[in-house]
Amino acid sequence: MDSAYTIVVPDTDVLSRLCGTNDCNLRLIEEHLGVSVFTRGNELSVSESDPHIRERFKYIIDRIVDEVVSGNDADNHMVYSILNVKPEREALSREDLHDFFTKTSIHIPGTERKLYPKSKNQAELVQAMRTADMVFCIGPAGSGKTYIMVAEALNLLLSRKKSKIVLTRPVVEAGESLGYLPGDLEQKISPYLRPLYDAMEAFVSKDFIRKLIEAGLIEIAPLAYMRGRTLSDAVVILDEAQNTTRQQMKMFLTRMGEGSKVFITGDITQIDLPKRTESGLKHALQILQDIKGIRILHTDSSDVVRNALVKRIIQAYEKYE
Repeated sequence: MDSAYTIVVPDTDVLSRLCGTNDCNLRLIEEHLGVSVFTRGNELSVSESDPHIRERFKYIIDRIVDEVVSGNDADNHMVYSILNVKPEREALSREDLHDFFTKTSIHIPGTERKLYPKSKNQAELVQAMRTADMVFCIGPAGSGKTYIMVAEALNLLLSRKKSKIVLTRPVVEAGESLGYLPGDLEQKISPYLRPLYDAMEAFVSKDFIRKLIEAGLIEIAPLAYMRGRTLSDAVVILDEAQNTTRQQMKMFLTRMGEGSKVFITGDITQIDLPKRTESGLKHALQILQDIKGIRILHTDSSDVVRNALVKRIIQAYEKYE
């Protein structure tokens, strides 16, 4: 490796944490740079003479080391965040960059979990949730909308800034009839709410979630059960909002009580409502865009982190449509 460019990290422990389990972080860095990364002792090297790749490599490694030395875990969320910081941000000082990550990361109290947004749009979503009482986030599947909102809801609940989380979705069939599913009403509804459970279980255990539900601190319910209620001092998340009708959306938005935050997600390319039924989400976006205290954000295929293949599928559909 005559043309190798080498960076020396503080010690082998920092290097081990930087590389991640089974070198998973190195694989992400290699994919991002398009070159192989080699380790030896407490050194990291790339066999690349291109000065732009060398500069980018140094920037990435320095930033991850800064976070690790500061006591943060170098999980894939952090690494994705650093890889997705745009070139114009590379001029930031270490202090400014650390401040950027601090403001846009989400810590789950009582756990070691910290979520780092993996794209600029995801970072803007985190900032919006902290500055506005009602936030709409519109974008394709896999772009992190529900995941980030559930993380912030758990943060607010477990830090005792809010007294309750309410998670809801419209129960709308996607090509199958709900009436023909086996079981009672609760069993029929459960599959629709499963994605919300999945998002929470990424941060805390199933047993802990069950205890929070039993204590009334987390409530998961179909949208139809919201009518007539006032939800105060709570974080309320409406997922899959593209499948609400105009009447349902108005009913939901007016459930908001004192001290509450309301987060709404949706993908307007995947509406499962009957033909000639207008989506309540699309209607709300038209009439609420200039209301003070409401933020409307959009994610796109570039924010998809579920799977690289999912990103390519969404981009193909976007091109076709």
